[in-house]
Amino acid sequence: MTADDWIAHLRLAPHPEGGYFRRGHTAELTLDLPDRTGPRPVATAIFYLLKGGQHSRLHRLKSDELWHFHLGSALTLHRLGRREGYVATKLGADPAAGQHLQIVVRAGCWFGATVDDPAGFSLLGCTVAPGFDFADFELANRATLIHQYPQHAALIERLT
Repeated sequence: MTADDWIAHLRLAPHPEGGYFRRGHTAELTLDLPDRTGPRPVATAIFYLLKGGQHSRLHRLKSDELWHFHLGSALTLHRLGRREGYVATKLGADPAAGQHLQIVVRAGCWFGATVDDPAGFSLLGCTVAPGFDFADFELANRATLIHQYPQHAALIERLT
């Protein structure tokens, strides 16, 4: 199936960070967290599809997010953190090529993604715990992030 076939089959919609998504699960159990307004489900999960030539814009969440590779081309997850600096990790189905089936992005870490094959696409699942709410989602400000990470200005310009 093509990327457009999967978008139609899974009824995906455009995501503000880039790519396409649809929430597939919201836990019934909720948490009241001191740093958030209103309760959050303990976990949420989405399907996420990124076409080659698209990118997931740099953003951060107030919760941990686990990315699961389902099918398609390998994808590079780009992370910028205060402690670890820049880390690029491959998601894909080929462990011999250094690819991983799942990766955790810790709460507060800036991250974005690119599909390794410009003619391909990556279909993933993303699980957020505590659960995702757009109130906990922040897109990166290019100038601010370049000021914090000047050595990664080219990447930041590409993914913002």
